[in-house]
Amino acid sequence: MSLREISVGEHYHLYSRGVNQENIFRDDTDRARFVFALLHQQSEKKVRSAINNVASFQKRNLFIPYRNTLNRVISNRTVELVNFVMMGNHFHATVKEVSENGISKYMHRVLLSYSRYFNIKHDRTGHLFESRFNAVHIKSNEQLLHLSAYIHKNPRDFREWRGKEKTYPWGSYPDYLGKNRWGDLLKPEIILEQFSDKNDYKTFVETSAAKDRENTLGVEHLF
Repeated sequence: MSLREISVGEHYHLYSRGVNQENIFRDDTDRARFVFALLHQQSEKKVRSAINNVASFQKRNLFIPYRNTLNRVISNRTVELVNFVMMGNHFHATVKEVSENGISKYMHRVLLSYSRYFNIKHDRTGHLFESRFNAVHIKSNEQLLHLSAYIHKNPRDFREWRGKEKTYPWGSYPDYLGKNRWGDLLKPEIILEQFSDKNDYKTFVETSAAKDRENTLGVEHLF
């Protein structure tokens, strides 16, 4: 999709994978670093406490943001993160464009900062991602709901997580079914408000054919 086609107020399926389909996450530190890139880079303002948040999250399995960090991100966000999942060699996210060119700037910040971190840590050079990123416009509410189910069912591709997707920590499914770990940095309301309760949403995800009918990484696009 041409970035000129991205419109303020609309939702998009964003995804990218590693160059030559190489893994872009090698351990939990990498995964935590990418989670906080997705969260903090919603803001155009630099957030200097991101590294501290990664260390704290790994040590306590708990996100305890500095209040000024949280306010800085929320008051300056260019996008809203609705849901996400991180796999071995790729990631998916649903994002709403809040300001003009917000998604373009957001993904540039996320991918550039993470690539620099990854290359330094793992002593490598060159591109980490195969492309800048892919963005598919979500044109209907049905598409939005099935994309959410697709994203949250992704961990079943890992044998050890099959049937346990609801507890997969490197995606937003646990935040939809339990307490939202990230507060206002994750905005699931547009999805959850359409269900009577969280169990109703869980049933929808489990019975959705979204993951079963995928044809490509871009899922063609959700029927």
